[in-house]
Amino acid sequence: MKAIRRGVWLVVLLVAAGVCCAGPLGAILVAGIGQTAVSSGLVAVTGIPARMLRAIAHGAESVKETSPGCRGMRWQVLAGIASIESNNAAGHTIGAGGDITPSILGPRLDGSGAGGNTTAIPDTDDGRWDGDRQIDRAVGPFQFLPATFAAIGQDGNGDGRADPHNADDAALAAANYLCGDGRDLTDEDQLRAGVYSYNHSTAYVTDVLNAIHRYDTTETTTGGSRGAATGDARTVIAAALAQQGVRYSWGGGNADGPAPGICCSPGQHQDGSKIRGFDCSGLTLYAYAQVGVRLPRLAEHQASVGRRIPASAGYGALRPGDLVFYGPNPNSNAGIHHVGIYLGNGQMINAPKPGTRVRIDPLTALPDYAGGARIL
Repeated sequence: MKAIRRGVWLVVLLVAAGVCCAGPLGAILVAGIGQTAVSSGLVAVTGIPARMLRAIAHGAESVKETSPGCRGMRWQVLAGIASIESNNAAGHTIGAGGDITPSILGPRLDGSGAGGNTTAIPDTDDGRWDGDRQIDRAVGPFQFLPATFAAIGQDGNGDGRADPHNADDAALAAANYLCGDGRDLTDEDQLRAGVYSYNHSTAYVTDVLNAIHRYDTTETTTGGSRGAATGDARTVIAAALAQQGVRYSWGGGNADGPAPGICCSPGQHQDGSKIRGFDCSGLTLYAYAQVGVRLPRLAEHQASVGRRIPASAGYGALRPGDLVFYGPNPNSNAGIHHVGIYLGNGQMINAPKPGTRVRIDPLTALPDYAGGARIL
């Protein structure tokens, strides 16, 4: 059904049967396909097309009717799958009714090894969905095999047909498939089992779960959870999250955004002057500048701004929007070598190190937590 590039186990089954990263901000309201709304903030920071995100949200809600025994289906689960399968249809046009153009097609499953497939899958749909009457291809934003979708396809938008190239139909079909025989997706083990059933690859499961947990972070930073960011802290977080994917540049970034850095990092990993991006303190400087706060350039000096939160107070003393620091001495600002912005739920956004990009990481990504600072 899925991600043939990761391996052929599922194909066979279905045919037989410094430190920093970003996440989404905003909220989703689901009230039926005609009323489903997606906040522009969430679209901006996830990079998921608004119409695709609407289809995903609707699929996660509608599965309560088509698979009533399922628990815990949420938009983040479907977005996690689709992010790996098709980058959530980014770069394609999605019409008002959910039809995606051009169609999203996987490689020919001819056993040549393309996409990781080494077992030929003869045509099962007479070319109806994949345009190939000899060999099958995975189809649509959730990359179903034609035979799989023929068996489990859903009419997600109520137009009387099920089409894997329709965002609404594909999202609801994927939700039903992941739900299985009444899985409880709030349980991590059952969630893992659902993703594994989608593609029998442990590497695939890891990639999808990482994406799901990244999307989960959005709710802890925006609205539904205790201690969620508000006011200026919310603006700071949104500004930082919007830089997800920007390249790390040693000494890069300023109050206006990404900028070339300097040559070179202590490890001589790259010439920062040739890369337009952020290092850890450049990212925090930029994010806080969006609310009129001018931070010093270096992480060590940023630790002296605002109210210091000692490492001994633990992660629980942090609030979304606080700066978090790393260094050899938890009782001193001297030697602090890294800074990030706390998102909530044990996560921070930061620019990690040479060769990486702005991203979301757990606070435990570095071993030498040195406390935080509350600037706002």
